[in-house]
Amino acid sequence: MQLTDELKSIFVETAQILSGSERRLFMAKVTKALGKGGQSQAESQLGWDRSTIRKGLHELEAGIRCEDNFAGRGRKPAEDHLPNLLKDIDEIVGDQSQIDKTFSTCRLYTRLTAKEVRRQLRKTKGYSDSQLPTEETIRVKLNQLGYHLRPVIKNRPEKKIPETDAIFDQLNQVHKEAVTDETILRISLDAKATVNIGPFCRGGVSRVEVSAVDHDFAPDEKLTPFGIFRPDCNQLYLYLTPGRITSDFIADCLLDFWAKTKAQLPKVKTLLINSDNGPECQSRRTQFMNRITEFADEQKLEIHLAYYPPYHSKYNPIERVFGVLEQHWNGSLLDSVQTVINFAKTMSYNGVAPVVQWVQKAYQTGIRLTAKQMEKLEERFERFEQLPKWFVKIAPIFA
Repeated sequence: MQLTDELKSIFVETAQILSGSERRLFMAKVTKALGKGGQSQAESQLGWDRSTIRKGLHELEAGIRCEDNFAGRGRKPAEDHLPNLLKDIDEIVGDQSQIDKTFSTCRLYTRLTAKEVRRQLRKTKGYSDSQLPTEETIRVKLNQLGYHLRPVIKNRPEKKIPETDAIFDQLNQVHKEAVTDETILRISLDAKATVNIGPFCRGGVSRVEVSAVDHDFAPDEKLTPFGIFRPDCNQLYLYLTPGRITSDFIADCLLDFWAKTKAQLPKVKTLLINSDNGPECQSRRTQFMNRITEFADEQKLEIHLAYYPPYHSKYNPIERVFGVLEQHWNGSLLDSVQTVINFAKTMSYNGVAPVVQWVQKAYQTGIRLTAKQMEKLEERFERFEQLPKWFVKIAPIFA
């Protein structure tokens, strides 16, 4: 083939229009048509790169197209050579973060700066200074994980009891033990605010026009979500009930949760339960302590109760899941029980869908033990000496 000025112009312009494997195949076909010395002519007269021509010839002869990986070029992310970096950052920052108490955003706020996180990575995770990326990179990784520095004023705790710092120190210690010990399973439980069923405005934005009532007059029904959350795998077990959240209800949910979970966790001997010391599950609630002791004996599990201090329940991991749930159904009318159940089933937290159950059983309120019964039961408890109300261990009785 004789390369005229007109042909050269056509070949060059066509190659510029094409891209990827189509461009390489076109270049290979032209080179073959040029005959002997085609690669040399294509390079000198058309300005084409020989390595690209050879790659196109290989694709043409083999019939296989090579996929371009332009995204793989350049500098690799820090977690590429430090595979546990993101997990270690999450473990350090996770217990020091809080959700927006108004659920107006799914952001997590932390009091730890990138500089402090980098220091703790060296101190607690064994990284050397030369191994770790810069503070700016750590800051970027924190943002990628969803953590943001300093909450707005309205999210800061309104009050603080004298024991708050000591409680958080002890919580950090027991949480670290749960991470390193495979015989301990940590769970977080709490109830969400009651949802009024009806055509009521809940805030949020909908893509379609929705007419709603701006006041919750005479709801058709009320429903309360109660959740048990596993931070180790982001799995939520959600129980929806029209009744009251009582100590017996919580204990029955625990039994159901463990029945669904224990087969997956044969090595677990201890259940670490995080809660916010609410009225129905606090360590001085006689019926709750009675039921949780029965649960320990029946399932042959040692129970560790670890409560968050007052006004700081937003640090409880399940509150973050409830924040995602609130964002998921905001802007929609929750006008029937089935609608609420459907929304709960279609949400996900970190890519994991919840296990949802509708509980219709009515529970009696006001059940309690006598002072003598509680005094006898108290002998079973091992309370943390400095913080007896916040940390309790219950060992099972083996027959």
